[in-house]
Amino acid sequence: MFSALRQATFLILLAATAAWATHAWHPRAPALYLVEEPLRNDEVSMQVIQERWQGKVLWIDARIQEQYDEAHIPGAVLLNEQYFEEQLFGLLDTLQTNTKPIILYCNAAKCDASRKILERLKQTLPIENAFVLKGGWNAWRQAAKKE
Repeated sequence: MFSALRQATFLILLAATAAWATHAWHPRAPALYLVEEPLRNDEVSMQVIQERWQGKVLWIDARIQEQYDEAHIPGAVLLNEQYFEEQLFGLLDTLQTNTKPIILYCNAAKCDASRKILERLKQTLPIENAFVLKGGWNAWRQAAKKE
């Protein structure tokens, strides 16, 4: 019985080692710790932006001024919670004449600033084709690195 238990343990370790090696060196191995959540109704992914609109969207950066000044998506306009009214006043012409989808982003997946700005925009202006970028600034940077 002892040798059968040793053999079973050896086989389990051998199988686990083979599985780990396959995962570690497979070019398309999924991340074990990440579970992709489905998109919310008001969210859009970089893949959808590129496939559906070929990247031709109006980007709104909902981060603070310092982060926007440091780096932002080319062509993005700044509209954040701190100075919403003042910044919105400067963007009224752009937003009212815009025919592109509007994509709002902030720092990361867990950032709610873009969602808050989207809600305020919808309360202020008749905007329908507007979404929050899932993954925020980090998702855009990762997509830009792949190009």
